[in-house]
Amino acid sequence: MPARNPEATKARILDAAVGEFAAHGFAGARVERVARRAATNIRMIYAYFGSKDSLFDAALVDSVRSMAAAVPPTTEDLPGWAGRLFDYHGRAPAAMRISLWAQLERPQAASEPMESYLAKTAQVADAASSPLPAVDLLTIIYAVAQAWYLTPVGLLSADGSDPSDDVRIAAHRAALVTAIRRMVEGQAEHG
Repeated sequence: MPARNPEATKARILDAAVGEFAAHGFAGARVERVARRAATNIRMIYAYFGSKDSLFDAALVDSVRSMAAAVPPTTEDLPGWAGRLFDYHGRAPAAMRISLWAQLERPQAASEPMESYLAKTAQVADAASSPLPAVDLLTIIYAVAQAWYLTPVGLLSADGSDPSDDVRIAAHRAALVTAIRRMVEGQAEHG
């Protein structure tokens, strides 16, 4: 029988929980499905995380930290960073989805990854080219980078295009980078 690896089991549980909560939210998620995906049992989930609430909070923190590590702010190129955030959300939507579920179902948990938020805010605030207060600038960039994935398909296809077409997605990405560039440059000129 192979030796037990508690850290590997905990990591598998957390990975499975991120997927489950991103797909179903807190209320719709099932600990049984997390256990099955993690190739463990429910007892181990409660041993490591204590409760479904704590498991959700850990999954939220993990997904936000993963996004922060994968796409750190580049204050010298905020428009480029917005484009990279857009790309990240397209290939790894879990952080965006679980954050939305947290806002809807567990708003107290949505403030948990505070160190990630504080680090980004400080980095943007320290940049000499920041045209707006850091929180406002980050909020706008995140909103623009996520908008394509949160907009109803009917609106995305209202011009007759296919919103899942790679060419259309690339055109939207270019538009969002241009919008952020114009906002940043316009604010810098008037600041």
